[in-house]
Amino acid sequence: MLMPISTLRSMSSSCMLLYFTSRVTTLSVETGSSFPQLDMHQSLEPPGQQPPGCGKCSPMGSDAGKAAGCSGCSRGSGGIGKGPVICSAVCGNPYAGLVSHLRAAWLSGKTRPMEYRVAQLEALGRFLDEKKQDILEATAADMGKPSFEAYFTEILLCKNELNSTLNNLCHWMKDEHVDKSLLTQLDCAFIRKDPYGVVLIIAPWNYPIHLFLVPLIGAIAAGNCVVVKPSETTKNSERLIAEMLTCYLDNDCFAVVTAGVQETTRLLENKFDYIFFTGSPSVGRIVMTAAAKHLTPVTLELGGKNPCYVCDSCNVQNTARRVAWGRFFNAGQTCVAPDYVLCSAEMQEKLLPALREAITEFYGPNPRESPDFGRIVGDRQFQRVQALLHSGHTAIGGQTDAEERYIAPTVLVEVQQDDPIMQEEIFGPILPILTVASVDDAIAFINARERPLVLYVFSSRKEVMKRVLERTSSGGFCANDTIMHMTIPSLPFGGIGQSGLGRYHGRSSFETFSHQRSTLLRGAGRETLNTPRYPPYAPHRLPLLRAATETKRQATCLLL
Repeated sequence: MLMPISTLRSMSSSCMLLYFTSRVTTLSVETGSSFPQLDMHQSLEPPGQQPPGCGKCSPMGSDAGKAAGCSGCSRGSGGIGKGPVICSAVCGNPYAGLVSHLRAAWLSGKTRPMEYRVAQLEALGRFLDEKKQDILEATAADMGKPSFEAYFTEILLCKNELNSTLNNLCHWMKDEHVDKSLLTQLDCAFIRKDPYGVVLIIAPWNYPIHLFLVPLIGAIAAGNCVVVKPSETTKNSERLIAEMLTCYLDNDCFAVVTAGVQETTRLLENKFDYIFFTGSPSVGRIVMTAAAKHLTPVTLELGGKNPCYVCDSCNVQNTARRVAWGRFFNAGQTCVAPDYVLCSAEMQEKLLPALREAITEFYGPNPRESPDFGRIVGDRQFQRVQALLHSGHTAIGGQTDAEERYIAPTVLVEVQQDDPIMQEEIFGPILPILTVASVDDAIAFINARERPLVLYVFSSRKEVMKRVLERTSSGGFCANDTIMHMTIPSLPFGGIGQSGLGRYHGRSSFETFSHQRSTLLRGAGRETLNTPRYPPYAPHRLPLLRAATETKRQATCLLL
């Protein structure tokens, strides 16, 4: 509890300093365990007004941060950062001093050199290597995630992103020189990739390592200071991140904040230079509202109902295996999982036995006993997904166990457009099938709804894939497979409309966290060349000015 103001007034200045220092260093441990959970389907409280003077506090004390891979990390700090910060009593916001401390580090220019960025990125690689077993155990404890899936998504894909960034960072950081007019031919014009400053990354619970680490890689590569807020829903993963990550990164420039709904709302009151949020559209709106108060740019990685159109011409067995894998991977708790299938009635009759066979092949006759099938992350999420089973008719699966938070891989048929399962993102191991008469009907069905994060098509006919690609809109598009587009770092990932705003992965991550700074370096002399643009204006100068600055239309370019 905070000490009463009357008591504080009676304290000496040295005692008061000691009190506030201890409050800051224990803050994240308290907020990480004693408040309600925030997940992808829960809203933050609307952000309140910041008290006058907030954000003006000065950090007290600093050091260079612990060496990468150190073993002496203090677990009591919870990742708040190195050095005491005096702020909360003065400003009313418990995170103002932390943000101020990171901003001072960024303004010092410490994060700008490529050598510094590379060192911090390599430290992330050591974190993944040395804490591999801890990551597997934490994700298994949080949501029964199979070690194979955890290694693939939380470690391997992160290492691929990291190595791709390290391989290309020196090229991405180079100034990008641009075309110039005749008037500026003797000058230097380029785009400088500047870091934004202090950025906030808010991560969800379904891939608790991957979905904070991949944007963090981009933020570090771009030269920013970063506050990471992992999900409190997956408590074991949150604890691992808070206690271990700060042992590898420079604590002057990077911090982990563990927080519930109320604390995250207070965190968002601070002025950040960029906010990267992954979660539900409802919470995304609140994050965007908070960012708008400071005119802070945002990336919102949200979700939605991802359609999967299965054409009559597809290979049924291969389609069933790939759809089942994408839908039931991580027990269906994947934002890019196929959310529902659209196919003809004839294809449904072929697809159902193929799906049943694929589920048995993957998880055995009783998926509950399979070590390769996960569990729903929490009781509230289990109850929400379980209620969706009442839509349509259960053709495959449908078994549940509340104590284990187990929901069997399930396929529903006879689902209607107005059923509850078609009104929200499922985010669980349930696959509804809806029938359509043709590819045009499928396109019309998709276009009548919010634009999804990804759209899947299964067909052996290129004209079908091309038709769906050209006549629909979605964040991403993948033909004849599911989820695999996420594994290519060079492909940007992001939503559109209701499914998100912005993009990341590979170079796109670096660009997301970089300000494209237009730069023109002109010589101080050659003033005669500037005379035609100065007053007093004269009509006879216009042809000369036009010739010096004009951009002419070239031949029409063709799409090949």
